[in-house]
Amino acid sequence: MSITTTNPATGTTLSSYAIISEGEVAAAIELAHNQHQVWKDEPFSTRAAVLRAAADRLDQRREELAALMADEMGKPVTQGRAEVDKCAKTCRHYADHAESYLADVSYRTERRKSYTHHAPLGVVLAVMPWNYPLWQVVRFVAPALMAGNAALLKHASAVTGSALALDQLFRDAGAPDGLFRTLVVPSGRVEGILEHELVRAVTLTGSGPAGSAVAAKAASLLKKAVLELGGSDPYLVLEDADLATAAQTCANSRMLNGGQSCISAKRFIVHADVHDEFVELLAGHLAEMAMGDPHDEDTDYGPQARVDLRDQLHDQVAQSVEAGAELVLGGSVPARDGAWYPATLLTNVGPGMAVYDEETFGPVAAVIRAVDEEDAIRIANDTNFGLGAAVFTTDLERGERIAATELDAGNCFVNALVASDPRLPFGGIKESGYGRELADLGIKEFVNAKTVVVD
Repeated sequence: MSITTTNPATGTTLSSYAIISEGEVAAAIELAHNQHQVWKDEPFSTRAAVLRAAADRLDQRREELAALMADEMGKPVTQGRAEVDKCAKTCRHYADHAESYLADVSYRTERRKSYTHHAPLGVVLAVMPWNYPLWQVVRFVAPALMAGNAALLKHASAVTGSALALDQLFRDAGAPDGLFRTLVVPSGRVEGILEHELVRAVTLTGSGPAGSAVAAKAASLLKKAVLELGGSDPYLVLEDADLATAAQTCANSRMLNGGQSCISAKRFIVHADVHDEFVELLAGHLAEMAMGDPHDEDTDYGPQARVDLRDQLHDQVAQSVEAGAELVLGGSVPARDGAWYPATLLTNVGPGMAVYDEETFGPVAAVIRAVDEEDAIRIANDTNFGLGAAVFTTDLERGERIAATELDAGNCFVNALVASDPRLPFGGIKESGYGRELADLGIKEFVNAKTVVVD
């Protein structure tokens, strides 16, 4: 049996990869555990040297990796290069800061010593999606390895080539053989891997159903899980916003990676006083963005990652129009091979419509009219998701208050598009998952905060 990858721009087959057997998986888990037993005792300086070497190799292979992502999931090479750069930055960040993040924390008691020591858990399984083939993996692997864990990766089948490229890159950087390993298996094998007694925890980035299944299995086994799931990020545009900046920022957020991002802007909640002007500006920016060959330097967005995902997105648009949404731009499937879908803008959007109630994973912007600030906040929170949110206003105190105290999301930005950063914790609430990645909170997810007392 094998896994086959397909170029979403053309529909042509790229490569086939042999699926490894259950015995090979078991051997990989045991090797990872054995390597962890040695790795956990290595000083931070040794671990950091591997991370820095990985960052150097990411720099060196930047063009090659960007082209691979363009082939496997349609990411424009300009954005692929930025993804590689972010991965290198993250490796260097944890090489520089892991030791301080995991330093012992002392507590004042009547004992001679009382403190917590952060010890690694062991083998951690990562189940990752196709939309950011390198970044999703590195933001897990870098802190996991620096904390002294071993890492196993079940990547999305569509980006198997990217997964194996990362596997090789870390080996080339000096990671002990098997400490980080890509397992080429179908999704149906994940639960069996998690059942192995040497696998101590799991992290998943992906859909709600996938997260629920993995969380339920992990809970039944009493194993730690971190979930970063979908989002239907609201962007609030208030009556005092700088509309030119807001419209450009909103368009960029919606269209980055072809709209295939959990933290892309998806619902634009606009104060009635500026609604029409904002829609006109947003439509102009979306119409100017070039859909084309992801290898072309001038392309703003390429195809969707798969034809079935494109068709699902189009169904959401069609259902919403049938329910009363007004189609301003796009909304039709191009007559060409591949998973193409144009920038699409809908107005007159409300509850009961797919683009209001569901996550739209592609270049579809839904504009919702709000009567005032209170109404905008209500609409923003009227969702089962809670990953990211943004608010646009020239009153910074007002924006910060809304972001900090009013919006139900894990990442709230003022006058900027929501983005992850290795220096900042990242994660969601509600059906967007739980746990945190990145920064100090991320590296502490997969350690044992062990209390040590010396009398």
